Amino acid sequence: MADVNRGNRPLSPHLQVYRLPLTAITSIMNRATGHAMVAGFVLIAFWLLGAAAGGGLWDCANALTRSWFGWIVLVGSCWALWYHFLAGIRHFFFDAGRGLEIETARKSSIAIIAGSVILTLLSLIIYYI
Repeated sequence: MADVNRGNRPLSPHLQVYRLPLTAITSIMNRATGHAMVAGFVLIAFWLLGAAAGGGLWDCANALTRSWFGWIVLVGSCWALWYHFLAGIRHFFFDAGRGLEIETARKSSIAIIAGSVILTLLSLIIYYI
């Protein structure tokens, strides 16, 4: 039997109706950055393997690492590493029962995003100096 009082509401909630809070987005991003760092680790491992093997493998690994694609992967991995690190610190506080208020959690989410971008830029500046 159909619910006559339902009106125009959807049958089940979905992302087009409900907006995820910033804390949920940063929590999802924490998991995603954990997986995304693997790309950078694989590229660095390939580069180190090429350095150890020498010859043609070194030329291939060095060219890949120094290409625009390698630069994007390494910068993205650097950002993911800083983001994951800062989010991990926040989760230590959450585990201790601190910072769980809605406004405090929202501010810490903003701090994680801003901090990861700033630390990535500082890492790039230090690298290029």
